[in-house]
This record gives sequence, structure tokens and C-alpha cells, in this order.
Amino acid sequence: MEILPAIDIRGGKCVRLRQGDYGQETVFGDDPTEMARLWVDGGASRLHLVDLDGAKAGKPVNQEVVRKIVQSVSVPCQMGGGIRDEASIQLMLDDVGIDRVIVGTQALKDPEWFKQMVQRYPNRLALGLDARDSKVATEGWLDVSETSAIDLAKEYVGVELAAVIYTNIANDGMMQGVDEGTIQDMIALAELGLPVIASGGVTTLKDVTRLAEVSRTQPKLVGAIIGRALYEGTIEVPAAIAAAEG
Repeated sequence: MEILPAIDIRGGKCVRLRQGDYGQETVFGDDPTEMARLWVDGGASRLHLVDLDGAKAGKPVNQEVVRKIVQSVSVPCQMGGGIRDEASIQLMLDDVGIDRVIVGTQALKDPEWFKQMVQRYPNRLALGLDARDSKVATEGWLDVSETSAIDLAKEYVGVELAAVIYTNIANDGMMQGVDEGTIQDMIALAELGLPVIASGGVTTLKDVTRLAEVSRTQPKLVGAIIGRALYEGTIEVPAAIAAAEG
């Protein structure tokens, strides 16, 4: 199970939000590139980048900051936030140099379009499934739909998705751990045969160990994203990697 440190970018700075609330922001650094190098020096084999301004604007905003990160580290980076058309996908993959692009809102609004994009860019697109009470949230988490996260994921069984990134936004940035309900959702996604990356709520090594246990019986649980816990110092990257490897 791969450990992916998260770098959330807003106004060019490295920040964390609580439950996706733009009014509850903590700035953890003025230089996201420096943060990226720190996590890679700790052993991270992939980074998870989020353009928070892009998620709100509906198009990439911080692509120059992302470009600097990609150029300054030797590991692949995945990125989400505001990716809602093919031009944005092409920009991030071909121009900026992102390894995987994450699509959330537009995949919910137009599943057929997203399937076409996955066929066009096999294993380069990830589905961002952000949920509250197992229902999908969109528009930078500002809107919660009536669509079940598992039902939406079923639409993409059999297509060449790079991953499904499943976030329980009630847990995200709250430092309260990963609850069993969320783990059961992730197991259900893995049982569909989709590669799943856990996101939101990973707070201590106990959470990493629990996810690693699940991963051993559900090998499709392929990764865990860690954000605030790294910045607050409750988890360190080398220890998380060791816990993930069991």
C-alpha cells in the first residue's frame, strides 16, 4: 500500500482545510515545492497535489506552482482540483507533467464524457469520489448530491481507471481517524475490482496499520493519502511507509 503525502495549494501556498471548508484554513508553508522535497526525502514514492483554487474556480489555477513541484521532485505526482474538460486534462498531463489527473465533479455530472476520457488516457485518470454519509459531494465539496458513491463507482467497473480516490469529507482534516463505515465503503469499492486510494482522516500510525491490514485482504486498496497528520507531526513519512509495509 503506497503512502501519498498531500500538498493542498491555495494562493500559491501550502494549506490544509477542515472538512473542505475554505473558511477553516491553516497555512503550513509559503513554498509548496520545499514541502514536496521534504516528503520525497522522507521516502514518498508519489505525491498527491490539490489545486484548491481550481476546485472552486472549475479550472486549474495553480498550475505554475504544480509545474515547479513536478520539476523539483523525482517521483510521480497526481493532481486534482478544477479538472472539468479535456483541455485541462491535456494541460496537466502533457504540459505540466502530472502523472495522473483526478476528476470528481465532471465525472458525476457527465459519466459518459469521463468514460471517453478514460479510454483516451488509459491509466492516467483517477476518479475523485468525495463523500459525506456515503453520498457524493462536488464543486470543491460545496454541494452534496443524492448519488451513492458506490453506485457512481459501479459506472466505471471495467474501464482503465488509474485509481478511485475515496475521501470521507466529514473526516478530512479533523484529526479524528478513519472510521469503520468509511473502511467498509472502501472495501466495497475494492470488491468491484477498482484500485482504491484512501483519503481523509488518517491521523496516527494506527490508521495506517488498519488500512494496511485491509489492503492485505483487499489488494485493490493500493494507497493512502496523508495530509494534516504530516503537517501536525502526528505521523512521519518513513514511519507511515514502514507501517504500510507491515
